[in-house]
Amino acid sequence: QVRIAESGGGLVQPGGSLRLSCAASGSIFTIYTMGWYRQAPGKQRELVAAITSGGSTNYADSVKGRFTISRDNAKNTVYLQMNSLKPEDTAVYYCNANLDPGHVDYWGQGTQVTVSS
Repeated sequence: QVRIAESGGGLVQPGGSLRLSCAASGSIFTIYTMGWYRQAPGKQRELVAAITSGGSTNYADSVKGRFTISRDNAKNTVYLQMNSLKPEDTAVYYCNANLDPGHVDYWGQGTQVTVSS
């Protein structure tokens, strides 16, 4: 059994910052890529940022320069530091982990981020 647990969402004013955390636990052999996706009302889920086990990162163009993804392999945890938040960043943010056994994708339950004055 694998569990993906997110935390850190909330309400923030435009220009503010939030830090999301996601921890994977359970029967895990190896975690490959971990990432953050988001889904706004009426829109498809989209990749925000991802990081490999070796530390290579990938960002959506809309968040480059504002968001930073990082990872603690010893804790099976990934973080998303979000700065200079905009109203268009409002969405449910989901954590994803691709891991063994089976090179399977696991998802968290999502955490709401609302950017509003």
